[in-house]
Amino acid sequence: MRLTAYSDGGSRGNPGAAAYGFLVCDQEGKVIKKGARYLGRMTNNEAEYLGLLAAIEAARQQGADELEIFMDSELVVNHVLGRYAVKAANLRPHYERVMEALAALRSYRIKHVPRENPMIKQADALVNQELDICTAPH
Repeated sequence: MRLTAYSDGGSRGNPGAAAYGFLVCDQEGKVIKKGARYLGRMTNNEAEYLGLLAAIEAARQQGADELEIFMDSELVVNHVLGRYAVKAANLRPHYERVMEALAALRSYRIKHVPRENPMIKQADALVNQELDICTAPH
C-alpha cells in the first residue's frame, strides 16, 4: 500500500526544548494517522530525524510498503538521498535508524518542500502544540 507522510521537528533554542509532529495520509490525501512527541533537550536536526523516523514507523503500522515523504528539512532530505555526508556525530545514529526503517519498505521517495506547504504547516502546528503543552510553567 502506498501512503504519504509529512514530518517536522523543531527546537526552541538549538539545542533546546524539542518535539516532532507528523501526518500520514492515504492515497486520497486523507489524514489517517498523526502524532507528536516532546523530546526534551536536543537540536532541531535531531528532532527532524526523530520526526521522520516516527512518520515512517506510523506509516508502516498503517500498512505502507511504499512511502512518499515530505519534509522541510533540507539537511535531512539530502542526507537520506546521499547528497550530503552525515558529518555530525549526534545525527549519525538517527540517520542509521531512518535508513534501516526505509530499507524495510518496498520503495520510498523523499522530497524537500518549503515550510509553507499546507501539510508541513499542520505538522509544524503539532510540534508547537506539543512544545507549548510540555514547556508551559506548571
